[in-house]
Amino acid sequence: MRNLNTTRKSQVTYDDVLPYLGQFGRYQKRIFVLLCLPTVSCALHKLGGVFLQARAQHRCRLPHEEGNVTFEAAAGDCTLPDNSSCASWVYDTAAHGSTVTSEFDLVCKDAWFRAMADSLFMVGVLLGSIIFGELSDRYGRRPTFFTSLVLQVAAGLLAAAAPNFTCYIIARMLIGASTSGVFLVAYVLAMEMVGPRKRLHVGVICQFFFTGGYMLTALFAYFIRDWRMLQVALSLPGVLFLSYWWFVPESARWLLAQGRHEEARQLLLKAAVENQATIPEDVLRRLAAPALKPAAAQDHKPSVLDLVRHANLRSKALNIFFCWFVNSGTYYGLSWNTSNLGGNEYINFIISAAVEFPAFFFLLLTLNRWGRKSILCGCMLTGGVVLMLTLLVPSGMNWLVVTLAMAGKMGITASYTTVYIFSIEQFPTVVRNVALGASSTSARIGGILAPCANLLADYWQPLPLLIFGSLAVSSGLLTLLLPETLNRKLPDTIEEGEQFGKSCSQQQLTSCSSSGELCGADKECAPSKQR
Repeated sequence: MRNLNTTRKSQVTYDDVLPYLGQFGRYQKRIFVLLCLPTVSCALHKLGGVFLQARAQHRCRLPHEEGNVTFEAAAGDCTLPDNSSCASWVYDTAAHGSTVTSEFDLVCKDAWFRAMADSLFMVGVLLGSIIFGELSDRYGRRPTFFTSLVLQVAAGLLAAAAPNFTCYIIARMLIGASTSGVFLVAYVLAMEMVGPRKRLHVGVICQFFFTGGYMLTALFAYFIRDWRMLQVALSLPGVLFLSYWWFVPESARWLLAQGRHEEARQLLLKAAVENQATIPEDVLRRLAAPALKPAAAQDHKPSVLDLVRHANLRSKALNIFFCWFVNSGTYYGLSWNTSNLGGNEYINFIISAAVEFPAFFFLLLTLNRWGRKSILCGCMLTGGVVLMLTLLVPSGMNWLVVTLAMAGKMGITASYTTVYIFSIEQFPTVVRNVALGASSTSARIGGILAPCANLLADYWQPLPLLIFGSLAVSSGLLTLLLPETLNRKLPDTIEEGEQFGKSCSQQQLTSCSSSGELCGADKECAPSKQR
């Protein structure tokens, strides 16, 4: 027994190296900035549909009108002769120029195709979450990241050249899939590099870049009024990120989890040189020694199924999945509904993005003080209640409905950002990326249904906001069942993930958190690595 304990104590984890390497040194900062920039491209694609498929004012082409007639030419009587039908449409191109809507006649009885295009884009994002999440945990973060980048650029250019609407939505689905691979893998890579005290800054600042891309979408669309050229412009930045092959390394934490200790050791040595830090040779030697595994477990490759085989992991996973579903559905439902603001659509879109910045600053000030769970719960409850209050707004005060909706979006933006960080810290390393992919899958189901929820406003205007608000309140209350993760070491194995927060009182969680340990089933603080 003494020899086994000595062997376990001799092993060193990535978290044990961080005090020597630095929690967020020059090396981590450089890689982090490089990884944040592709999230801008993901935002361009996710929100570009608002302008690519913009609703255009239209009217029937009258029998006597020529092919180049303008929308304003028939400002008077547009009545068609008896027993005639509208064979084609004339569009007002003043606001948006050429769009998918005007080129493929997605108006009147075919108007629902626009909502379908957004839903199918999210279907692509969903499939990408499953596929690329699994690939990144099996084959590595780095190859999955670059595969996703290539797919994003190729599918973006294919969408721009689409000869018909069917080809367009297929290409958009592929783009959606690629955004999952690019964003999720980049996010996990960034989070796995840094120490516990810096996870907040890494997680929130990454979202700043996404919102910056959100705002840039309106700028691109304002100056490029042809939808095909706009789609090309949204895709070209991805070409620049292919050069990352020479700059972005594999995750050292993932290499260690896969038993590739020598590669992780060499990577940490390079990082130490750039950080002007020194990692003791004894620590590196123990890091390179492979961990002992039971013979029965050596052939087992952790997968998303491990999340449902263990009671505590299953309970936490289902709770987190529902939280992602609600946050995504509400976030995109509000983001795609900016026409309710009235006035200039481009300005409205930028305002809808700008309200996210106060949410991020709030998180930077509070997440490391108040904890992940309290912020997640509080923001979801606040956002949900504000959205439900729109039911009480008197008729004729649409400005107040819009104000409450944007306040609700601010709360949901804060909770959506928090659940990224919270989920990363809940799941063990061996299934972290696939678990985040499964979480994102749940989120995409919410995104798929969001356009359908918005269509319900045609029957009763407050209904979508009431749906979003009630779901946010329900999920916010359920998050109280999850363990706090502030300043806790990340679990690495399935066993540690199952022990994490199991049968612990709040007092015990606080005690274990302060010592950097995990709380086990016996309500005793346990080492963060089974040594």
